[in-house]
Amino acid sequence: MTTEAHDPTRGDDGPPNFIRDMVEERLRQRPDAPVLTRFPPEPNGYLHIGHAKSIALNFGLAALAPQGGCNLRFDDTNPTTEDTEYVESIQRDVQWLGYQWSGPVRYASDYFEQLYQWALQLIREGKAYVDSQSLEELREGRGNFHAEGRPSPYRDRSVEENLDLFQRMRAGEFEDGQHVLRARIDMSSKDVKLRDPLMYRIRRAHHHRTGDAWPIYPMYDWAHGQSDAIEGITHSICTLEFQNHRPLYDWFLDAIGVAEPRPHQTEFARLNLTYTVLSKRKLQRLVRESHVDGWDDPRMPTIAGLRRRGVPAAAIRAFCERIGVARRDGNVDVSLLEHHIREELNASTRRVMGVLRPLKVTLENLPDDFQVTIDAPYHPEDPSFGARPLPLSREIYIERDDFMEDPPKKFFRLAPGQEVRLRYAALIRCVGVVKDASGEVTELRCTWDPETFKKNPPDGRKVKGTIHWVDAKAAVDAHVNLYDRLFVAEDPNAADDFLSTLNPRSVERLRGCKLEPSLAQLLPGHSVQLERLGYFCADLDSAPGAVRLNRTITLKDAWAKIAARQT
Repeated sequence: MTTEAHDPTRGDDGPPNFIRDMVEERLRQRPDAPVLTRFPPEPNGYLHIGHAKSIALNFGLAALAPQGGCNLRFDDTNPTTEDTEYVESIQRDVQWLGYQWSGPVRYASDYFEQLYQWALQLIREGKAYVDSQSLEELREGRGNFHAEGRPSPYRDRSVEENLDLFQRMRAGEFEDGQHVLRARIDMSSKDVKLRDPLMYRIRRAHHHRTGDAWPIYPMYDWAHGQSDAIEGITHSICTLEFQNHRPLYDWFLDAIGVAEPRPHQTEFARLNLTYTVLSKRKLQRLVRESHVDGWDDPRMPTIAGLRRRGVPAAAIRAFCERIGVARRDGNVDVSLLEHHIREELNASTRRVMGVLRPLKVTLENLPDDFQVTIDAPYHPEDPSFGARPLPLSREIYIERDDFMEDPPKKFFRLAPGQEVRLRYAALIRCVGVVKDASGEVTELRCTWDPETFKKNPPDGRKVKGTIHWVDAKAAVDAHVNLYDRLFVAEDPNAADDFLSTLNPRSVERLRGCKLEPSLAQLLPGHSVQLERLGYFCADLDSAPGAVRLNRTITLKDAWAKIAARQT
């Protein structure tokens, strides 16, 4: 049912999960009771981190039962917004997260004929009718929470006329908006959704699966519960926004005669994440207006974007497990997600060296042909990661930030006359500075102490600074993208225009970076820790022979310091 995925429903001492508790109680009473859930996305966009919570919940619930299962069913009832690109991306995301659905991929469109036949049944039983009002008249007639609805002048059409009109709608005789099919329930109901809700609308649009076979399409509320019933779903898990849809969900099942056992809808709080927007409409705007470079931009909260940024699937699963499942909405601090990302990458990545803003250093007391190879561990605390050879010659690169010509008192890196240790190598001392015509430092002249090669200073000298470096001859050129949070506001949704809170420094694109030679063949999607700099992933779109890294996350939470200064 699942593959190696963390289960957000496990553990009595874990975070609260009332839906897990409900299912476990059912299984205690009936150990053989089936548990069949479904993940039903609309194929009109890419999945995001909020969907990951729903995916983990539905697949995790199914895993509680010996014969449990979770279907992947696309709610493809709106052909004007759907595309096979989204269908394929959603399947890819679910599998990347570590889950495998039961049986074949399913679609609401698989059930169009059955839904149509049930609609005919409701018409024959006087429970549905064709309405010919305009969209504006329909909206006005439904009333609101303060005013009762007004019955349509077409509400009492005969069964024969309704059947004739609906069959002609199906045959494609009418234009968009000319007629709709409505359930005949109660226009005076306090529940606005029970005031003769729409079941079908005419929409002459090409469907990504059924082509032009259907000029009418079912509404979500009509298709959803019936699709659950067809598949034998036992638990229809939805977010809280669908709570007021539940009476209609049950009314439709009653109306077509679905008896127990039948699906039951349960609602839970959706994920709200600080410094993030998860509204599909807002994500679409980011893409459409080119504020980001597509749905898989590493700054996006989409699963595709997180994957391209180098976020491990295991970290997302652990995050979903940690936050639990509640009945009321709340905000989750994005730093919790970042914590799980760091925790997973810390345990799973090799430590290597790279210089993002290179400054050339010449070790002038070494001959031009000097070459030594250092056996350096990939993980100083875990020998199982192995080691790699690090070449070192007369010329190396260090990070420009690791040198200051006029340093403050507690600057323990390189400065004129000051010593530092090269990681895994000897102590070096700065004895000269080379500048260009504008006064910018272009090169350092240093000496190295062979007596300190891979050893502590033998004469008791205290050197507090250790810096990373890359050999100039063996360095691998790379492009590096430094990604950060996309928004500077804790709640971008609270702004009049969420775009006003975009982080102008959400990405810094560096060129001419230098990496140690072991990274020359880093495979797309593979992650490493660049010592002292952060966790990085080889971009999924990297061309063969080229190295392009995306920063997944810094080693420490720099935003926490910013927040502390602001309070």
